[in-house]
Amino acid sequence: MSRMFSAVLLALAFAVLLVPLACYVVPPLAASLDGERLQRAEVVPDYQEPPEKLTEDGPVSAPQATDPMPGTAELARLLDARLAVEGGAAISAVVQDALTGTVLYERAGSTGLAPASTLKILTAAASLSAMDGDTRFPTTALPGKDPGTVVLRGGGDVLLTAGASDPDSVAGRAGLATLAEQTAAALAADGAAGPVKVLVDDSLFSGPALSDAWGQADVEAGEIAPVHALAVSSAWEQEGTGPGPRVDDAALSAGESYRAALAGALAARGIDVDPSVERGTAAAGAVALAEVRSAPLTEQVEYMLLNSDNYLAEALARLSAAAAGREASFAGGIETVEAEVAALGVDTGSMVLGDASGLSGETSVSAAQLTSLMQILLTSTDPDLRSVAGGLPVAALSGTLAGRYDESADSAAAGIVRAKTGTLLAVTALSGYATDADGRVLAFTFIAGGLDGNTRQARDAVDAAAAVLAGCGCR
Repeated sequence: MSRMFSAVLLALAFAVLLVPLACYVVPPLAASLDGERLQRAEVVPDYQEPPEKLTEDGPVSAPQATDPMPGTAELARLLDARLAVEGGAAISAVVQDALTGTVLYERAGSTGLAPASTLKILTAAASLSAMDGDTRFPTTALPGKDPGTVVLRGGGDVLLTAGASDPDSVAGRAGLATLAEQTAAALAADGAAGPVKVLVDDSLFSGPALSDAWGQADVEAGEIAPVHALAVSSAWEQEGTGPGPRVDDAALSAGESYRAALAGALAARGIDVDPSVERGTAAAGAVALAEVRSAPLTEQVEYMLLNSDNYLAEALARLSAAAAGREASFAGGIETVEAEVAALGVDTGSMVLGDASGLSGETSVSAAQLTSLMQILLTSTDPDLRSVAGGLPVAALSGTLAGRYDESADSAAAGIVRAKTGTLLAVTALSGYATDADGRVLAFTFIAGGLDGNTRQARDAVDAAAAVLAGCGCR
C-alpha cells in the first residue's frame, strides 16, 4: 500500500512539473529555439497547480534546442521490444521531437490503419480551426407559425441538461428547465392564454442521422445513436457519460424534457401545455422568446477528448461543416475534418475517413499523419489549437487514461504521458506526447491493427511504448 501511495504522489508531482510544458506555455515550443525562457499564461487545472515549494532542483524550464535528443538506435531497440505483440499485430508507429519535428522512430509510419478514437484528435483540431474557441451554441425558444405554438430550435448543443443551467459544468452548461422558465415568463408577458404546443426544430443538421459506416451492434450497445442538432447529455438515456443505452431520437427526447419543464413553469400561471411534442419550424424572422447557450467550444472539445464522446464528436464535425460553408451532414463533416487538417499542414493524401468519431472500420489514418498533427498542435501560435493538446487525458490521472499506468510496470509514465486512447475490437491506439528525462517533448502515435483476441496485449504494448518515451534518455 505504501508503494502504491508513493507512486501516486510521484505521478502527481510529475503532472505538476512536466505534463503542462507543451500545452500551457506561450509562446509555443518553437519560440524556444531563440533561447527565450517561456512562461505559462493559460489557466492550469487544479490537479496540475505547482506546489508552493519545490523539493527538487527548482522549476522546470521550457524545452530548449540544446536539450539532448534521444538516440534513434537505442530508442528503436526499446520501442521494438515493447511493440512486439503476442499473437501478432499490424503496427504503425511514429515518434517525433515536438520542438524540431525530427522523426526519431518510425515503423510502417505511412501505413493507414483504423485509428479508433484517436481520430477525435483530428476532429478536435478541425473544429477549432473552422470555429473560434469561444463559440457557444444556442438552443432557442421561438414563437411558432401558428398561434399557441412554441418552437424549440437546436443550434448544435448536444450537451444540454434537462434541468437548470449549470455555469460550472461543460455538460449541462445550458439547461432546458432554465430555458422553459424564461419562455414561460416571456409568454406571460405577451399575454398568452394557452394552451401551448411544443414543436422541435432540429433542421440545422441534414442528411441521415445514422451513418452506414457504423455497425448495428455499436448502435445497440450505445456507442452511438442517431445524431441530431440538440440532445440531452449526448443522447444518453440517463444523463452522464455512459456507458448505457441512448435514446433513438435525441431531438424529440429533448423536446419532451423541455415540454415537461414548460408545463411546470406555466402551471403556476394557469396556462396548459399540450402533452404531445412534434417537429416543426418557426416563421422566418421570428424573434426569440428565450435562449440558453452551451459551454465554449474549447471546453466541449476537451470534454470530448477526455470522455471519448462519440456523439459529441459527430456533432462537432457537422457544426464545423456549417461554419465552413458546407452541408452539416455526415459527408460535410468528414470533408471538413479532412480539409481543415490539411490546411493545418498534415499530408492527407492517403487519408480515408469513414466518420468523425473513430467508430468506423472504413477509416484509414497513419501514425505519421496523427503524429504530424500532434506536433503542429504543440507548436502552434494559436491558443485554441494548442488547447487540443492541453485537453488530452493524463496517464493515471484523467479521462480515458485515468485507469492506465497507475498499477502497471510502466507506472513511471503516470502524469507524464498525455494522449488520446482508441479501441475497437481489432484495433488499439494511443496518440499524444510525453516529456522525456532530458526535457524533450516527444509527439507519438502507436496503432496496432489486425488484432484477433489479443487486444489487451496490444493495449499493454502501446502503453509500454509510451512509457519508454516518458523515461527516455535513450542514448
